[in-house]
Amino acid sequence: MAGYYDVILGLIPLTLIGITGVVSVAGLSLTTAVLVGATVSILLIGHALFINGPVTPESKSATPLRTNSAD
Repeated sequence: MAGYYDVILGLIPLTLIGITGVVSVAGLSLTTAVLVGATVSILLIGHALFINGPVTPESKSATPLRTNSAD
């Protein structure tokens, strides 16, 4: 089964090419169409990195860091 990041990796080129093609066929210049497609692709990348970022599960056996405090 494909995970979230597998879907994102597939959607990045699809949105870049697909949206560029649709916007270009709709009548905008190719430069504008690429800009729109790239913006959507960048938003997908940003969502995958910052909104739903990859995190590692915290280890239960990890010990907390000690501080050098005077007792």
